[in-house]
Amino acid sequence: MEWFQAVVLGVLQGLTEFLPISSSAHLRIYPALFGWEDPGAPFSAVVQIGTEAGVILYFIKDIARIINAWVRSLFDAQWRGDEDARMGWWVILGTLPIGVLGFTFRDIIENELRSLWLIGTTLLVFGLVLGLADRYGRTDKGIEHLTVGRVAALGFAQAAALVPGVSRSGATISMGRILGLSRTASTRFAFLLAIPAVLGAGLFQWPSAIAEGGRFDLGPVVVGTLVSFVVGYSVVAWLLRYLQRGTYTPFVVYRVLLGLVTLILLAMGVLQPYA
Repeated sequence: MEWFQAVVLGVLQGLTEFLPISSSAHLRIYPALFGWEDPGAPFSAVVQIGTEAGVILYFIKDIARIINAWVRSLFDAQWRGDEDARMGWWVILGTLPIGVLGFTFRDIIENELRSLWLIGTTLLVFGLVLGLADRYGRTDKGIEHLTVGRVAALGFAQAAALVPGVSRSGATISMGRILGLSRTASTRFAFLLAIPAVLGAGLFQWPSAIAEGGRFDLGPVVVGTLVSFVVGYSVVAWLLRYLQRGTYTPFVVYRVLLGLVTLILLAMGVLQPYA
């Protein structure tokens, strides 16, 4: 991989990881359009570490407070009813589905599921799901209304994003809206829930991404990760401000159009399903 490609892919990752438009789809579709080699699931997982570092920096005070309350609740019963302590347990519970399913089906995820036919379809279908959930979902619940059942549903929704094109944030936000969470609450919890999943996947895939004799050198991987961090942090800050008044409609339209264009180019033979 060339340095320029690493920068472009880092920008793509940073722009699309937190917006509900699927970073994995973009890291598969755009290299194919440019005639570049498929960066692969390991590279995608590693550069996601950069964007998650951006989330951690943005939510650092919240994260520190949650960790502090959660640890205290392990030893002091008075802390077990604290909202931040519960949030710590919610993140752990919500991470289990994607951790178990991602490890179990990792070979299928890294190979068969990277078909552009599948990605174009999931962009289209789950874009419509997001639009319907945002349009008809209630907005009367905040994060304080989370329960074991709701968190389990959100966790399995996040796990659906193991299929490229679904979008980790898009699936979690859609489920949140279906469960009655506000746009801001759904988005904030989606960001917090993604942190352990993405960091775990990135660290697990790091050896594969820079393996000796593999497709990537350490330098471009690091550059792509750093670029995704800078861009990702900016996107998080912008999105949370935007959602105070805006809707997900622009992202729904973009997903549907990108999915349709991908499927049309595949039908015309311009793109090939697999790299």
